[in-house]
Parts: sequence; C-alpha cells; structure tokens
Amino acid sequence: MRFLLTDEQREFARSLDAMLSAADTPAVVRAWAVGDHGPGRALWSRLADAGVFALAVPEVYEGVGPLPVELAAAYTALGRHAMPGPVVETAAAGVLLGALGEAGQALAKEWLPSLASGRRIASLSLGGYALDADSADAVFVVQGDELRLAAAPGALRASADPARRLFRPLGGGELLASGPAVREAAARAADWATFLTAAQALGVGEALLARTVAYTKQRTQFGAPIGSFQAVKHRLADTLIGLEFARPLLHGAALALEAGSPRAGAHVAAAKVATGEAAYAAARAALQLHGAVGYTQELDLSLWLRKARPLRDAWGTPSECRGRVLAD
Repeated sequence: MRFLLTDEQREFARSLDAMLSAADTPAVVRAWAVGDHGPGRALWSRLADAGVFALAVPEVYEGVGPLPVELAAAYTALGRHAMPGPVVETAAAGVLLGALGEAGQALAKEWLPSLASGRRIASLSLGGYALDADSADAVFVVQGDELRLAAAPGALRASADPARRLFRPLGGGELLASGPAVREAAARAADWATFLTAAQALGVGEALLARTVAYTKQRTQFGAPIGSFQAVKHRLADTLIGLEFARPLLHGAALALEAGSPRAGAHVAAAKVATGEAAYAAARAALQLHGAVGYTQELDLSLWLRKARPLRDAWGTPSECRGRVLAD
C-alpha cells in the first residue's frame, strides 16, 4: 500500500496552491461570509477549469474520476487556503446521483457534467442542514428513501464560521427518486463527504501551523523570538506530529475508497477523527501562541481558526466516527 503522492499528484497540489495563493482567498472568504458570492463563484470556476470537481465525476459523465487520492490532495489544498462554499457537498451530491443506478441515469446526465465543469454548484442535506444553500444552483435533500430537490433554502442558522452558512431546507420540493437505491446512494455520498471534509480539515491544520510557526519567529519576548523557547517548540512539535500522523490515515482512506473496500467507511471515519482532532489542536495552539491578537477578526488567522471546530464536527463528529471504527 502506497501512502505517498506521486510526482504528478504533488505537482497538481502545488499548482492549486499557486492558484489559490494568487487569488487572495481571505478576501473571498470575507465576501462569502456576508453573502457576496461573486468572488467565490469566480474562484470556483477557476478550480473547475483546473479539474478539481471533475475528479469526483465518472468519465461517462464528462469527469475524470472518481479519483480519491487526487481528491484528497485537492481538498487538502482547499483547506490550506480556506476556500469557502459547498465544495464537499457538490462532490458528494455528484456521488449520490452517480450511485443511484438505472433509476438515476437521467438525473446523472442532467447534473453531473455541469457539476464537473463548475457551471453549477450543489448542496446536499442527508436529514440535517444544507451548507450554503443560498449560493447553490440546487439543494438535494434525502429523507429516508426519498430524494428531493429543495424548493427553497430555508432558515439560516448561525455557525462558528461565518463563511459556513447553514440552512434547514424546507419540506416538500420536487421528488426526484425513491426506493432502497436512494438510501444506499446516500450512505455512499456520506462516506465521500466525510472523506473530503477530513482532507479539508488537514489543510486547515497545516495552514494554522505554518502561520503560527512564522509568527513565533517574528514575535520577541525578553529579547528573543518566542519560537526559541522550549515550551513553544514542544507545543509546535506536538501539533506537527498530530497532523503528520493524520495524513497517512487520510491517504489510507483514499486507497480504500479507490479499491472499493467493504471497510472503506471505517477507514474514512478513522481519518476524519485524526484530521479533525489534529486541526482543532492546531487551532488551539495557534490561538494561544498568537496571544490576544489571535482573537481579532481583522487578522487573517481568524478565518482558519473559525473553521477548525466546524470541520471537526461536520459530516461525522469525533464520537460518531469513533463509534463507526469500533463497530467495524
């Protein structure tokens, strides 16, 4: 089993990093948080042109996937740059529609090419809230054995991360499919959403650590950089170890999904626990080592700080994921 990215996969991740670095994502995130989706949609189109969303769509529907290893690399990069929007939900909705079989062929033909190309954005609710439903071209809602297209976004719920706009979809809506195939497809989509959220969380943790290391080299106390203090070094080392231990679990989950392993769900759950907890630990370390300045909204650090806990709990809380691992 290979846990390292190939040269081609690493180059793909580097190209995304370069694109997102040049896009001023903090400004995009702040605009998205107040309901201005224009900059985010523009960046979404650029990511689609780079092939990010096509990675989750089969070739028969104008995609290149599903390629879970490449998706792990891509979504980790999205987390490193705090990309807003339902990036996970769009991919998971595509997985859902593609997994419906014959009953969903018409839906797949209608939606998957446009999701792969970035022309459309989707959100997905599997009995809970739908992320950024107000920005999506469609909100797919699964209730039991029924798949519906939400008629309206519903009520907005506040989130710890202002750029994660949660909506409770209104009942009713157009019935798209029903039967056992819907429940099975929803379970598959949930696994992929959990996996992609884990990748995002890993990227958020990496960004928090990098920014904290840079800050501790600049901030001085008693005439020396605080990064030279042993206690600070230990805290940063612990944060790095947590992230590096989580990375192979994410790659292992990607390989399990790629192979269609019956234990893929447990691998995904283990990766989600590890990356979510590591990112949350990175956020706590970042906040404490930045001191009072870490609390300020004007500091870009806050954009990552406020993502760590919501991503830790989205698409499977730590306790839910641990339960799934133990039950496997």
